[in-house]
Amino acid sequence: MTIEAVVFDMDGVLIDAKDWHYEALNHALELFGYTISRADHLSTFDGLPTRRKLDMLTQERGLPRGLHGFLNDLKQQYTVDQVYLKCKPLFVHEYALSNLKARGYKLALASNSIRSTVELMMKKSNLDVYFDAMLSCEDVSQPKPYPDIYLHAAKVLGVAPENCLVVEDNTNGIRAAEGAGCPVLVVQSVHDVQLDRILDAIGRTEGRKA
Repeated sequence: MTIEAVVFDMDGVLIDAKDWHYEALNHALELFGYTISRADHLSTFDGLPTRRKLDMLTQERGLPRGLHGFLNDLKQQYTVDQVYLKCKPLFVHEYALSNLKARGYKLALASNSIRSTVELMMKKSNLDVYFDAMLSCEDVSQPKPYPDIYLHAAKVLGVAPENCLVVEDNTNGIRAAEGAGCPVLVVQSVHDVQLDRILDAIGRTEGRKA
């Protein structure tokens, strides 16, 4: 097996935005007397698209479905506000992606966020220039934890899924990558996304299957 591409999740991997999404959605929900606890966020909701979170709140806690569109739009605006305030380049990520690119690896982003959020965060972090493809939940019919986005990323890059190393941080993303047949490097935070760790994972993956 030869790794030809590296595909990154965004929130919690390249952008330290987990709390931004959590706080933005709760800010919107609080207008109608709903909240998501941090424990529920970490155990269940983390990594899911906003519309899926709203569906779950309707099924489990009776959130009126008629509010979904308004809440989704409001949450996205609150998230954009957070991005402009907090999203900044991290040298360790620019260094990692530029070196991977120079070594000939194809690079893609695969996020459960909407396209406008993906493009804004990647531009603000100076990472958009390194990717051959940037995919959002709008590019697939089923978002993570379904494998669709990683299968689509492999297709767009022209690489078999087993030759794409995925960098992920949460259960839903890991399930999606494994379901697509991709090897996975699991990280705990944005600070774990370093060139040497990615190269080590590539080497271990290729060595195991050699």
